[in-house]
Amino acid sequence: MLREGYIAPEMSIACQGGDEFAHTLLTIAGRYTGANPPHPPVYRVTRLSPIRKAEDHRYTFPLDTLFPGMKAGQKVYAWGKVWSESEHDFLFQITCHGPVRLYHNGRFMYGSSPDEEFLPAPMLRLRLHLTAGWNYVVLEFRKGEKGCGGLFGTSSRKNQPLHFVVPSSERDGEEGWLYTEPLDEEPPFIPAGPAAEGMIGVKWLPEREEDEGISGATGQLLSIYGQQEQGTAAYAWTKVDRRLHEWQAPFVLEGEAYSPVRLIVNDKEVYRQDAPGPLRVELNDMPPRFDLTVRCECGESGWGFRLEEAVVKLLSAPVEVKGYRGAWLYLGPFGIGQQVDLSLYRSMTRTARSLTGEEVYWRTGQRGGEVRPFLENEWFGRWNYPLGVTLYGLLQLARTLKRSDLLEYVVEHVKFAASRFEYSLWDRQRYGAAGLNNQLSHIDSLDDCGSFGALMLLANEERELEGVRAAAEHIADYILKQQSRLACGTLYRKIGVSRMMDNTMWCDDLYMSIPFLCRYAKWAEDASALDEAAQQVLLYKKYLYMPELQIMSHVYHVEKGQPTLTPWGRGNGWVLFSLTELLTVLPEEHASHAALMQFYKELCAGYLPLQGENGLWHQVLTDPESYEEASCTSMFIYAFARGVRLGWLATPEVYRQAALQGWAGLRARAIDKFGNVYGVCRGSSYSFSNSYYKHELTWNLNDTHGIGIVLLAGLEAWAMQQAHTK
Repeated sequence: MLREGYIAPEMSIACQGGDEFAHTLLTIAGRYTGANPPHPPVYRVTRLSPIRKAEDHRYTFPLDTLFPGMKAGQKVYAWGKVWSESEHDFLFQITCHGPVRLYHNGRFMYGSSPDEEFLPAPMLRLRLHLTAGWNYVVLEFRKGEKGCGGLFGTSSRKNQPLHFVVPSSERDGEEGWLYTEPLDEEPPFIPAGPAAEGMIGVKWLPEREEDEGISGATGQLLSIYGQQEQGTAAYAWTKVDRRLHEWQAPFVLEGEAYSPVRLIVNDKEVYRQDAPGPLRVELNDMPPRFDLTVRCECGESGWGFRLEEAVVKLLSAPVEVKGYRGAWLYLGPFGIGQQVDLSLYRSMTRTARSLTGEEVYWRTGQRGGEVRPFLENEWFGRWNYPLGVTLYGLLQLARTLKRSDLLEYVVEHVKFAASRFEYSLWDRQRYGAAGLNNQLSHIDSLDDCGSFGALMLLANEERELEGVRAAAEHIADYILKQQSRLACGTLYRKIGVSRMMDNTMWCDDLYMSIPFLCRYAKWAEDASALDEAAQQVLLYKKYLYMPELQIMSHVYHVEKGQPTLTPWGRGNGWVLFSLTELLTVLPEEHASHAALMQFYKELCAGYLPLQGENGLWHQVLTDPESYEEASCTSMFIYAFARGVRLGWLATPEVYRQAALQGWAGLRARAIDKFGNVYGVCRGSSYSFSNSYYKHELTWNLNDTHGIGIVLLAGLEAWAMQQAHTK
């Protein structure tokens, strides 16, 4: 495969004609944005329940606490479903606090053994072959000698924070699980797909509420929020669509007010009634669709309103909420005289402060039915480190070619995440783990924050985005004050994603910190952030540099006191890429500038002779039999080309040719005519053996670790050539 490349020559972008830079880059960008359209979040009903997510995104089933009188041998069943875009194997994790059996799509797949059923119980990996579409899971928990219950869910809270959905036809769309009371007998059958709750022959909890609030002479808000001090306010929000039913002008709202109300059309108050009684409002010159909000105040004996059926037919929820068939969303309660700017909350990106000082969010008219946003896109709106560099590439391409469509795509992605930052902190606190921004809301590593945070600050230069200030300060505080450090100040991973990663230092982490610190220094006007970035590069050199080869070891094991001496391609690429970003903004008079520039030149001299015969660098840099790897190739192209363009290199022509050969190699061997990018190494662990990187750490098609850096490499090589031909 390496001799022929990843694709047939006829399928490569190099064989398609067109400008070698602009055409190639726009083809890659078009494929990515087309495959990842900017869908909004999915809103689902969620209910506060003892069965909720833990911080690792697994669901907890605390059945000993939920059913303290449960008898030995009795069983509780939990039923949920999870979506899969494709058929594939997926690793779940399960912890058993007693005997557990698991059924997948009606088939028995796992039964715990006695040595897996003790406290503290081990976390076990469980591989299930997911089908494309909905996958139905039933957990059987039996009361054993030592307890009952456990945890079950995703094996990857960082990258795949799955949430389960209620599977019954009556509550389809709600997030969470149904569960039974303790049973002496097994249910008549284990559901293998969608089913009505009554068909299974057991009672499912939590109990379902049929009605939306309370109708009659008291009002729905009394049911939702209870009796409050007279004058307490809450809002009901709906969407009116006059196209749903033929309606002659003028448009008339008729019904009953059970307490003082105000009617707001879009953002304008159009009617006020200060006492209970019949409600009739004539609205002229109304658009076909508009927002209708009713501000209700708690009265002496009622709280709410009712509209006539003719109007109700025109109403729908202002955003679709899975698991909810009603037309109104509610927000409150608010204190007497409290000013509420509804335009801030209709965006669904933030919470509001209630009369008690607690933060509240929109909810449905169902008792206990709260609204939650979930990120269910594969990539758009997600916050993670590979997307930080993917969108960086798209942003720079948009700026270079003045492509407002690409620019808006990137800015909207960043806005999606940043504007929901503070909401996601609240969501995590309330529900155990956030439904979106799972990494930003729970930072415990540089991976979680630095890369995308750096991209966020660049996007914010285009226009000021909601949430950026709070998120940027949060990230800076983590990197500068909370991330673990050695006594000398070097950032390292005291606690890793897995136990084998504890007490390690990864050269990747220069990318997870340096670009953010560079951009934060400019944004916050804080030169000390640049000082910190410079210091970290030189400290990492102390632990990871291999002077005989003039390249970097992937990892330094702090506890063992030794580097792994494994020359992984992308890890080295992150180092040179990050150093290049730092040198671009570091003043020449800075105390560390000369040492950093010398380090850059040493690394370039080390990587230059390791370039393969086809222009690409290899997964294991020193092993030409390992596969040609696209992301490290791109980072070396980027760093070489910028060094040539900015006059950093003593022999620029040698590096210019290497950069151009690398770009030609990518176009001929790793980028096809549809803009697919091949040969990008997937996310890594680490090893003291080169064999792991060569044979086990395989590549993925269109992996986001590589798409953006390929774009950046092409842009920098293009800029270098333009400067050369002037």
